[in-house]
Amino acid sequence: MINLEVNQTSCCEAKENNKLPVAIIGSGPVGLAAAAHLIARGESFVLFEAGEKVGANIVKWAHVRLFSPWQYNIDKAARKLLISSGWVAPDDSAIPSGKELVESYLMPLAQLSEIKPFIHLQTQVVAISRKGLSKVKTQGREQLPFVIHVKKNDKRFIFEARAIVDASGTWSNPNPVHSDGIFTAEEKSLGSQTYYGIPDILGKDKERYSGKKVLVVGSGHSAINTLLELGTLKEQVSETEIVWALRKSKLEDVYGGRDADSLPARGDLGTRIQQLVESGIVKVITSLHIEELRKNGRKVQVIGSIGRERTSIDEIDEIVSNTGSRPDLSFVREVRVTTDSSLESVLELAPLIDPNVHSCGTVRPHGEKELRQPEKDFYIVGSKSYGRAPTFLMATGYEQVRSVVAALTGDMESAERVELDLPETGVCSIRGAVKQCCEPENPEESSSACCTPVTKPESSPKII
Repeated sequence: MINLEVNQTSCCEAKENNKLPVAIIGSGPVGLAAAAHLIARGESFVLFEAGEKVGANIVKWAHVRLFSPWQYNIDKAARKLLISSGWVAPDDSAIPSGKELVESYLMPLAQLSEIKPFIHLQTQVVAISRKGLSKVKTQGREQLPFVIHVKKNDKRFIFEARAIVDASGTWSNPNPVHSDGIFTAEEKSLGSQTYYGIPDILGKDKERYSGKKVLVVGSGHSAINTLLELGTLKEQVSETEIVWALRKSKLEDVYGGRDADSLPARGDLGTRIQQLVESGIVKVITSLHIEELRKNGRKVQVIGSIGRERTSIDEIDEIVSNTGSRPDLSFVREVRVTTDSSLESVLELAPLIDPNVHSCGTVRPHGEKELRQPEKDFYIVGSKSYGRAPTFLMATGYEQVRSVVAALTGDMESAERVELDLPETGVCSIRGAVKQCCEPENPEESSSACCTPVTKPESSPKII
């Protein structure tokens, strides 16, 4: 009798849940694409954005030009919505800056009447759970709605949703300079001399770096962009000194595919940084593991090791940290989420993106199946799905949300279908062996599985 009553209650609750919206966290390109796909399928949604405007994280690097053209930066469902409103699409072959991406695409999309009323700006998600249940309780949890605790203007509110798409990204959670991955008190005390991200070196931040000794830490595209702008600054202000510290031992790994890259702008970054390094303008320190930061008057001393030898970089005025970022998993603690123990990525993506295994910037297309969590109808998408791994492409996120939304609306055939072709980087490495990307391990395997290892590296899941 008790079980029957529970089942009847669950049935009623399930019907009520279907009337609830899908909650989207984050109004970047992937979050807004999720909204467009939900609209296309007649589904209601609510979107939470912690920043003051849509694309708030992109605004922080508005001066930076992307390496992918508009062709890869506009979601298909979003494009269709915009065009129906009279929007004129930019040239597919043009390469936008972050500012242009926000102003020419994200803001017009967010202003559409189908989207604008359902966006909550300056609204931070602080916790998610199932209504009335902690993550420990199993019975009946799939029939219960999600509860989303948010903070706005120092007040807390609770929303209910039938599903959640977390597209909050990682940009606001940078990694520390220290190689051990921990923010020390010393590093925190150097906040006024440390910039996490890509400063506008030739614009509003020019005076900050002109004539200074600047240390750039990191080996990804952000570091390359920073170094190239510093190189231009040095042409204008010759006293500017540039030091580049990276953990990698081979610069060849940083240069990428260059002319072989099917995204010319991405390949050009590698070519230009190689030229800058070979010109002697940048002092490069490879295989450096930073262990300590010390304040010496107005200067900073960086102490680390190269192999077993201790070394230091002295008299630094400014540090630019381009060491990547990490996902904020704090607010999903009460839902059943499984992540890779090392990358903090969605578990099934780890063998595709692990930088310990390969460095290819092109990952085979994937969708709802790989993103599925133990918590039904909860998905982490976009750059956050990659955790601490680099090289995320917007087009990958668009395919993710297309597939996820299809699954949420019961169209599993569409969810399982791959509808994405990604440009190849031209070169990558697997366990230290450089090879053309994407040369398959087995000639009969599809080349779309770009540099995917045959066997998954040993890694245990991390359950949040």
